[in-house]
Amino acid sequence: MTAQRPEHLTPARVASHLGVMLAVAAVLGVVVAGLAIPFAGVVGIGAKNVAETMDQLPAELETEALAQRTQVLDEDGETIATLYDQNRVNVQLSDVSRVMVKAIVAIEDYRFYQHGALDLKGTLRAFITNQASSGVVQGGSSITQQLVKLTLVDQAENKKEQREATDDSYARKLRELRYAVALEQRHSKDWILERYLNTAYFGDGAWGIQSAARHYFGVNASELKLPQAALLAGLVKNPYGYDPTKFADRAVARRNVVLDRMTELGIVKGKRVERIKKRDLGLDVQTTPNGCVNARAPFFCDYLLNYLLKDRSLGRTAAERRDLIFSGGLTIRTTIDLQAQASADEAVTSAVYPESEAIGGLAMVEPGTGKVRAIAQSRPMGRDRSAGQTYLNYVVNQKYGDSAGFQPGSTFKVFVLAAAIEQGVPTTQSFDAQPEMVIPEYEFEDCDGEPYGYGTWPVGNSTSSGYMDMYRGTRESVNTYFAQLEQLTGICEPYELAKAMGVDLTNPEGEGPGLPERVPSFVLGIPDASPLEMAEAYATFGARGLHCDAHPVVAIEDSRGTVLKEYEPECEQVMQETTADAVNDILRGVIEGGFASAQALGRDAAGKTGTTQNGQAVWFVGYTPNMAAAAMIAGANESGTPKSLEGVSLGPTTIYNASGSYYAAPMWGSAMRGILDELPAESFTPPSSVTSYSSGTDDFDDDDFDDE
Repeated sequence: MTAQRPEHLTPARVASHLGVMLAVAAVLGVVVAGLAIPFAGVVGIGAKNVAETMDQLPAELETEALAQRTQVLDEDGETIATLYDQNRVNVQLSDVSRVMVKAIVAIEDYRFYQHGALDLKGTLRAFITNQASSGVVQGGSSITQQLVKLTLVDQAENKKEQREATDDSYARKLRELRYAVALEQRHSKDWILERYLNTAYFGDGAWGIQSAARHYFGVNASELKLPQAALLAGLVKNPYGYDPTKFADRAVARRNVVLDRMTELGIVKGKRVERIKKRDLGLDVQTTPNGCVNARAPFFCDYLLNYLLKDRSLGRTAAERRDLIFSGGLTIRTTIDLQAQASADEAVTSAVYPESEAIGGLAMVEPGTGKVRAIAQSRPMGRDRSAGQTYLNYVVNQKYGDSAGFQPGSTFKVFVLAAAIEQGVPTTQSFDAQPEMVIPEYEFEDCDGEPYGYGTWPVGNSTSSGYMDMYRGTRESVNTYFAQLEQLTGICEPYELAKAMGVDLTNPEGEGPGLPERVPSFVLGIPDASPLEMAEAYATFGARGLHCDAHPVVAIEDSRGTVLKEYEPECEQVMQETTADAVNDILRGVIEGGFASAQALGRDAAGKTGTTQNGQAVWFVGYTPNMAAAAMIAGANESGTPKSLEGVSLGPTTIYNASGSYYAAPMWGSAMRGILDELPAESFTPPSSVTSYSSGTDDFDDDDFDDE
């Protein structure tokens, strides 16, 4: 219970408190009670002057919220990561075992509930006991004084404030006593003891009694028994020197001192204590992983952190946001599905080994919500480059990761396809897709309605050629077909549609570093993109044209369980439902008889292969009505610099003819098959007034074409 606010401290009241200090110093002439006031230093100081000095100090000690660890949970409430600067979980005094409370009071301040801010009797007794023992056995400072010091150290924002909180000066002792008096007047004894137990450091990275109990014994603070309580009570005096994980003999001796003190005070019986003193420490050390490198999904965790650090609703600056995340004791409820994550991890790491000069990456996004269900890559998180480890996240957008992405190749053709259907171009639109064509670029209209007009564009096919419609042109990924389709749509609308569907296109005309993006060859996927962007974009088709921003978090709660923020899906209809239905029907042909026919799931699924012209990356992006996934394998050295995949060993195989259907599509199929049991078998909405995917040219096998 919190007491009433203190009255204004009069000179007489301050002189009374100071008189205790002066009496102790005069009798002992030494450092006592943590108040180093040499006798010579106080001679000649009048009570009135000291009272005025004390009166100028702040009347209260601001006890800010203690740093607590944050939990990151999956969609089912399982912990996937813990984040903290101090491993602490606050508990109420009623949630601490009574024997633990008695042990800490016995060894640190046995008259805590009888005295005020300073205990003269306890101070004198501690001094005499310590002198007789030729060492420090009992503490002299009251628990309230200790709490003041711990608080000042904890709240110090720089080295100067840390020095001021711990220096051995007269000013510091006066300030501590002034604060201690204020705490005693403002708060109840139980509040002070609870705060003390939550603030104290118990060594080996454990802050506060709950974390200490979990760390050393694997139990909650409410479950601590006498031997455990005695050990923990003894640690606060010297957390490192008595650390039982480093100095077991010292820890045993210190525990026994606490037990003897509890016997002396009549708290426990001597025979029981003697039996306990013969036991070992009984440790069951539990580690609490910290940070993303120890998370169950390291790169999802990394993406989540970067996402939250850019959320200005969580703090004005990045530093404030980081402090809230790592010290706020939050519960962060995320979108990750651990079954999807495990399936994605298995698919990627089986296809591309960590030491390979290639990177395998896969992202899963839920259509209609934008929830990111999995983020996986072949290079594990860590600093050991010889083992293929990295801290660079290649799977997510550059603003949340570390890579500008890789060229997605023919997976970009869908943006021209959708733009054409949205403009009213029928799916029966046919062209003579010649093996090679040279197209004047002035025949492509840009965003200003004027011809693009920067020369000619030579285009060639690596698959098939001939007279074909949208179904065959897409199923066989015919470059010259889509070059001519883009002549009808113009460059601008497919480009803007890709942005609206989640692809981070930021360099349309090539200003600054990087290639220009809004050019005729856009249809062949020359802009860089990440698997997460492509999964988000294709999820739009699965949701019948409803685009939802990809996001990794559902809600954030504070340490009391109060919701700080909920993250609702942010969605927008970016194309007509009938347009998406037509695209879905066309892209079904890629899996049902096309290049990716080996990855059929036994239910409605659609997708598109992609291979860059120079063989630096291969892709497959596919989806069902309730899950979209983008799989990518890109050539890259240990620093992530792109390189050709030709001749690169992935581990289980070596690439000699890079193609999305042969290398990336199986990775996608493996990941998707691993979650089919949790995905309802939904069907695409049949397209209206379009030719079915089953019409057109005859079916063919993967081996009919070398590349797409």
